[in-house]
Amino acid sequence: MHLHKNTLLKELVKEQSSEAILAGGNNMRDFSGLTETLYIATEWIMRFSVINIFWFILNIPIFFTISSAFFGDSEIGTLVYLLPLVFLLPALFFPSTVAMFAAAREWILKKDQASLTKTYFSHVKDNYKKSFVSGMALTAIWLVWIVDFTFIKNENDLLRTVFVVIGLILFVFTINFFSLSAHYQMSAKALMKNAFFVTVGNPLLSLFILFSNLSIFYVSATELLFLLPLFAGTISAFLSFLAFYRFTLKVEKKALSSKEV
Repeated sequence: MHLHKNTLLKELVKEQSSEAILAGGNNMRDFSGLTETLYIATEWIMRFSVINIFWFILNIPIFFTISSAFFGDSEIGTLVYLLPLVFLLPALFFPSTVAMFAAAREWILKKDQASLTKTYFSHVKDNYKKSFVSGMALTAIWLVWIVDFTFIKNENDLLRTVFVVIGLILFVFTINFFSLSAHYQMSAKALMKNAFFVTVGNPLLSLFILFSNLSIFYVSATELLFLLPLFAGTISAFLSFLAFYRFTLKVEKKALSSKEV
């Protein structure tokens, strides 16, 4: 009888020990999962913030020029303040923004990267000439729109509305240009042509790009100013390229299906 009791006690101890080990294993897995989640979140925050800071620093002269334009005492004075943008946009904004989109592309395609610094500035260097040339053309287009809008905005409500719509389309066109530049090796002329076709050929994509970007920059400029130097640009690039990339996958899939038929 005494032996039987000892045997029962041993079995109970073993069972409790097994349950404790299993519980400990589950706790370890939960802790490991939490640690992994925190690591991934930290990695993405680092990616977005570091690249955005580089982009923001490169564009400080542009931000300063735009803010100075508000001190113009007339429409002509404002345009004079903006004249440096004719050089600054092609030289700084377009190369730095194409590089930011290229970095976002690598994240979405899950490509291996070297250090964030090396990756970003290698994209700036590799695409600089093409970005500069394309940037000159786009800057000229934007300059024409700004000058025209400045002088007609108080003249006619209908004409003003038309120019606002043109400006919004031009904005989406520019974003699509950045995505194309990051994803394909094309001439400046081909990039402009394809950016136009993507913009007018898919209204849903254009609307998503328009509203997501306007929302990001509105919140950044009016509510959460810290987003501008830290996250606004990279969030915009990531969402815009992700939408563009999914669109290209659908187009490629449709093209393959038509060939098979």
